[in-house]
Formats: sequence, structure tokens, C-alpha cells
Amino acid sequence: MMGPEIEGLVAQVARLPGLGPRSARRIVLRLLSEREGRLMPLMAALSAAAQRVVVCSVCGGLDSVDPCSVCGDAAREPMICVVESVADQWALERASVYRGRYHVLGGLLSAIGGRGPEELGVGRLLARIDGSVREVVLALPATVDGQSTAHYLAERLAGRGIAVTRLAQGVPVGGSIEILDEGTLAMAMSARRSAE
Repeated sequence: MMGPEIEGLVAQVARLPGLGPRSARRIVLRLLSEREGRLMPLMAALSAAAQRVVVCSVCGGLDSVDPCSVCGDAAREPMICVVESVADQWALERASVYRGRYHVLGGLLSAIGGRGPEELGVGRLLARIDGSVREVVLALPATVDGQSTAHYLAERLAGRGIAVTRLAQGVPVGGSIEILDEGTLAMAMSARRSAE
């Protein structure tokens, strides 16, 4: 039997993505059994994040300063990469494959979900397109909502004198052709390039 404080903590941890009640109980048990080494530092980090982390007023990313450190970095290339979420931005930064700025939509266009261009800050994105931006990269998922959002943005960005590109999609590195779905194979085939 657990006390209400422990049950409450387990319930909160279980709400995190990818965790269920069993995983939450194991995590809580570990935290409580190592209070000084794990629980107290976690509490301090959570408190600091809750007090200091803000949404960047320019790109929609997260940082402890506004504008964020990416938007404030003058060495960044004159490009904007449009992503669905902060998680996507962090993935691109971890991969070190892109050195421009970002625009975090915070979702995708969805008639079913009731999300239109206003909810995604498309107006903020369009306002950022000035003479210094030379390319907008649409790094959106290969889903129906992702593709419709990319198509909508490409139409809105057309005629502004900038390149509008999309991430290539297809066969993943190390992927076997026999296990890929038909949509991925079709994208890979249509996006093929010279083997030279």
C-alpha cells in the first residue's frame, strides 16, 4: 500500500509520454530510495525550468532567454526550417545537419482537430520572411496532416523570391526495401537522384 503522496507522484510520472503505471512505480521507487542523489537534483532542475524556460517570441522554441539563443545567433545561415514541434527542432540540432533558424508550428493543419493557420502562427512565419531569408525548409512529417501543412505553406511562400524546399523522404539508412510500406517506397522512387 502506498501513501497518497507516493500515489500522486506515481500518477504524475505515469502521465509522461511512453510511461505507464508500472514504469512510473519503478521510477518513483528509484527516486525515493535515492533522495539526495536523484530526487533532490530532479526537483531543483524542474523548479528552475518551470521558473526560467520561456517560449521564444520569434520562433516558438524553448529557451531561458527571449529571443532564444538560436534566433539570437548572428552566425546562423539565412534560412528558416519549419518544424512541427520543439522535439523536431532539438532532433535537427542534435544531428548537426542544419545551421539556420527555426519556426516551430506547434502542430499541423487539421480539419478534424480544428487547427487552422491562425493556431499554427503561420502569420508569424510569413512576417519573418524578409530580404535576409534565402530559403525556407519544410521539415514536416510524411503524414496526411504533415503533407497538407507543407503544401499550404509552400503555396503561401510562393512568389516571395525565396527557395522553398522539403526534406527528402524515402528509404532510411540501414533500411531494408522489403519491410518498407508502399508510401515510403513511392516517395523514395519519386525522389531518386543520380548515382554519381
